[in-house]
Amino acid sequence: MTCDELKPLVADYWAGNLEGSEQLAYETHLESCDSCRAEVARLDTLWRGLALLPREEPGGAVRGRFYDTLRAYRQGMDASPRWRWPVWQMAAAAALLVIGVAAGYMSRSDQRVEEVAELRGEVASMRQLVALSLLQQQSASARLSGVSWAFRAEPGNTEVLDALVRAVNHDPSVNVRLAAVDALHTFGASPATRKAIVESLPRQDTPLVQVALIDLLVDLKEREATTELRALAGGDSVNDGVKQRAQWALERLQ
Repeated sequence: MTCDELKPLVADYWAGNLEGSEQLAYETHLESCDSCRAEVARLDTLWRGLALLPREEPGGAVRGRFYDTLRAYRQGMDASPRWRWPVWQMAAAAALLVIGVAAGYMSRSDQRVEEVAELRGEVASMRQLVALSLLQQQSASARLSGVSWAFRAEPGNTEVLDALVRAVNHDPSVNVRLAAVDALHTFGASPATRKAIVESLPRQDTPLVQVALIDLLVDLKEREATTELRALAGGDSVNDGVKQRAQWALERLQ
């Protein structure tokens, strides 16, 4: 068992869901790998610490995050009737709620700044896991939920950014591609994002997606896109509405 193969099994192991050879392989790797053993010990300490926090009544924002998580999980399950999500993904989504409650409590104590920073890091990691997992589902509705979770990722998260760009360029659902274009607004400050958006424009053949990308480039004031926009504005096989929008964008970006 490799380090990458062990990580998704941590929650299963804690829940007692590993059996036979899988459990033996997990324990054998943990005994021989200092890095994984230290990481598992760190997470174990974190979860034990969360269990000691005083119980608090969750506010409206936490309740909203809970139902978002529940919907995302159900959509993922419905999207794949032949197999269940691994337990670690469900645990990751549920952990977002727990960590949100804990962070709300701990943020009121000046003596726990380090713990709050650590929890925020865990929240970011959980959001990334849920977003990336949903974006890989077969169901378009599940992938749309993945795009929704991508909005909550850190703006500098390159894995989520790459997943959104792949969705824009290759997803078979127009709705998912449009939603992914919208989500790229969150990452717009990154030069890598701007370059990826410009490179995506000539790949598109759906007018709605082309117009959405054009509007995004105008919003980001991306003048490096003028070559691609001119190609659309003068293309013989380009939709008339897209041509007009490309010409409008060129005037805006002058």
